[in-house]
Amino acid sequence: MSFQKQTNLLCLLQTKFGFNSFRPHQEKVCATLIEGKDVLLVMPTGAGKSLCYQLPGLARGRTTLVISPLLALIEDQVEKLKRIGLATERIHSGRKREESYHASQQYMSGGLDFLFIAPERLSVPSFMEMLKKKLPTLIAIDEAHCISQWGHDFRPDYRLLGERLIELRPCPMIALTATATPLVQNDIVQQLGLKEEMRSIHGFRRENIAIHVIELSLADRPLLALKILKQIGNLPAIIYTSTRKMAETFFNELKSYFKTGIYHAGMNPLEREENQQQFLSGKLDLIVATVAFGMGIDKPDIRTVLHAALPGSIEGYYQEIGRAGRDGKASQAILLQSFADHRTHQFFFEKDYPALPILKKIFLNLSEEKKPKELLKEWSNPTCLPEENEIFEKALEKLWIHRGATIDPEENVSRGPAESNTNWEKTYTNQRKHREHQLQQMIDFTQSSRCRMLSLVKHFGDQNDSGVACGTCDLCLPEGTQSFHKMRSLTQKEQKWVAQIMAILASCHYRAAGRLYEEIAGGNDLPRKNFEALLKSLFQFKWIHILDETFQKEGKTINYRKITLAPLGRNANATELAKLQLIDLVGMSSGAKNTKKSTSPPRRPPPSSERINALKLWRLSEAKKRGVPAFRILTDKVLITLCAELPTNESSLLKVKGMGPKLSKLYGNDLLKVLRGL
Repeated sequence: MSFQKQTNLLCLLQTKFGFNSFRPHQEKVCATLIEGKDVLLVMPTGAGKSLCYQLPGLARGRTTLVISPLLALIEDQVEKLKRIGLATERIHSGRKREESYHASQQYMSGGLDFLFIAPERLSVPSFMEMLKKKLPTLIAIDEAHCISQWGHDFRPDYRLLGERLIELRPCPMIALTATATPLVQNDIVQQLGLKEEMRSIHGFRRENIAIHVIELSLADRPLLALKILKQIGNLPAIIYTSTRKMAETFFNELKSYFKTGIYHAGMNPLEREENQQQFLSGKLDLIVATVAFGMGIDKPDIRTVLHAALPGSIEGYYQEIGRAGRDGKASQAILLQSFADHRTHQFFFEKDYPALPILKKIFLNLSEEKKPKELLKEWSNPTCLPEENEIFEKALEKLWIHRGATIDPEENVSRGPAESNTNWEKTYTNQRKHREHQLQQMIDFTQSSRCRMLSLVKHFGDQNDSGVACGTCDLCLPEGTQSFHKMRSLTQKEQKWVAQIMAILASCHYRAAGRLYEEIAGGNDLPRKNFEALLKSLFQFKWIHILDETFQKEGKTINYRKITLAPLGRNANATELAKLQLIDLVGMSSGAKNTKKSTSPPRRPPPSSERINALKLWRLSEAKKRGVPAFRILTDKVLITLCAELPTNESSLLKVKGMGPKLSKLYGNDLLKVLRGL
């Protein structure tokens, strides 16, 4: 870029936006767009992505078209641009027809710097004709991960952007997102048809955020949240919950200690907006919210983001913790989770992504002739059970998303485009597997022994990261976790296991974690969970190195962890071994010291064939009564789990994987009777 162009950009930055200098990577992106080239920009929330289309849009002249899937975000951006004197309008479903018409007139007259639209607007033929008559100077696609079926917030209307926007070429495009992995990045480029694009993937390391992952039961989480937030310097804060009910619980527990608000989709919109504004203005110190809260939030002094349950993906998690410490000052992100969260996610996954045979059954009842949805429901779900109706609705939605079905505004359904009739199965299966993989990645993140920040940086493929451990997370600085929970010394048995681990590692170059466990557990009563806790402790105290490695086997990539001795571990003696510590969560609820020894739960015997056969006989009877296949009552997997866990009441029945509230209500009494009779 010439000196003259660089000077003009800097002048525009200072006079129009009031900034003295560019943030890292902004200037190069702006210069690329001014030259008419495409850009894929992946930068974390709060890193200054918006300026990367606003500044070049002004520099190129005419109107920049901004496409965003979130109406609240559109309104927020429009207000900010108007505030600094830039001519800005928006067209979306929340506006009156005359307001949208006036915005279109302003666009055609050349009176706008920016026009924001929702993606659905491009499906209106007259609007596209308007844009073709007067091409925008630049097209910005915000929240671009929504384009990709691999994204955490996939939107069908966004998927069609590529084929619609091709008519507006050669206008340059910039796709912006805060949460695209390399897989999603490639899909965005392909779907939008970006040409010889510059990819700018930067800034995912947040030096000022200390990440802590704490394993804790659901019942104990409000108490620990209170303990953390009472510490000086930990407010303002956001607590993210997985459900509305959990949000209400935390709100009621904490509102008497802090100036607290609540935010979730079940509230009155005016009440939600009021709580949000009070938090932003500093009248509230704490907001307890579901993930519905946060888009467009730019509060610089949030000191703590606490997740009260396991998030569903690393992408969503990173976006949420990115709301902490935007002023650059020390902040923290705390994640509370346990195995119970994994089960909850599995329940919702099976509900949101029905098994492929269910979609196939609906598809086979479709033809090119339109049929009322209710008639299709009767054919596909003759019993009309409430839980099956819910599955039908979700399955039909997935068919529509993957273009296996077409649904008109009156909800008449027909088969999708001919080219999709053989492709929807593949794309749905891939997306379902990917969503499962996203959840597993989040679980792996909580169980990893690698620096938390490094794990996030690697996940997003940051191009210029240093690769250095952060030095502040719970794995890099274990003593920092003591302010959140108690630590304890190792028992004699645990010291013996550690000594065995160190001896094996001293005798070889490295051991894979799985093989190391087999060698230690052989002949010992060492549960895998306890072994992992010991590895984590050794890693935290810098006695061992844990590296993520891969190898190829039969065309598949196999991941494993390579364990080696660190210099401190090689020279450790018995005295230093006695100083090792583990997290001790016993007694968290009461704060009193619990003297009972921690024991692992007794292993249940494998379920007997007698139990399984008795449940299968009940299931067959129920299936005949309702006229549905037996697996539509309960799957074999659920029956086996019931026999293994032997629930004795409704509460324990709900904990069985695959037994949600609706199934429990429908079949719970019968199941418990059968199990008691065995």
